[in-house]
Amino acid sequence: MKTLKTIVLSSLVALAMGSFSSVAMAEASEGRIAYSPGDAIDMVLGEIKKAQAAITEGKSADDVYKIIKQGMDYSKEVNANDVVDRARAKANDILKKSRTAAKNGDLKTAAEFLPPAAKAFEDLKPLI
Repeated sequence: MKTLKTIVLSSLVALAMGSFSSVAMAEASEGRIAYSPGDAIDMVLGEIKKAQAAITEGKSADDVYKIIKQGMDYSKEVNANDVVDRARAKANDILKKSRTAAKNGDLKTAAEFLPPAAKAFEDLKPLI
């Protein structure tokens, strides 16, 4: 009887955890748009191109900073697996250097980091 009671109790606990877990409910809510990793990479690359164009056009460092920040926000959607996540983190570090330079008003340095960041994000596509 004691064994049966333990089995039933543990089964109920497991059932309750499975039915109310956040992983089981991990779908995009109404206010959130979820992107596939490939689409997110394309969006990051688009923001990098926008930032390069903004620097070429002579826009302010604050505008370039905002564009790069948007690209970094898009990069959070790239979450296919652990290998991709490590590579994304490395690519994101390069983009952070560009963002920091833009934040400090150094657009020349920011422009130097954008092409390697674009290459790093391009290299993520085959890993997906």
